[in-house]
Amino acid sequence: MPHKILIVEDNRNNLSLLRDILTFHGYEIAVASDGREGVAMARELMPDLILMDIQMPGMDGMTAGSILKGDPATSGLKIISLTSFAMRGDQEKFLEAGFDGYLSKPINTRELPILIKKWLES
Repeated sequence: MPHKILIVEDNRNNLSLLRDILTFHGYEIAVASDGREGVAMARELMPDLILMDIQMPGMDGMTAGSILKGDPATSGLKIISLTSFAMRGDQEKFLEAGFDGYLSKPINTRELPILIKKWLES
């Protein structure tokens, strides 16, 4: 049975790229366009991994991730921050906030499947 990955991303181009790559590698993909929808879908689907964009309208990814990590029913979900923030200390900030990994944009399409596999196995 393929691993289920939830992509929470408001940018259609980024979403399409991620979905295409991960589908090609055999993952089952679900998508949400903002944090509120992402939280609801995560609770419903209980995916193996969530790629959570940080900057989104409405509920941002930091808030959505905090809600999921603070809920005993979803606290064990693996959530990877997906962000254009790539300044020194940003990765540590997201890991300290409870995210299980950090992926900066633009996405390295060759490295993505390797990282996804690593996160799913950890």
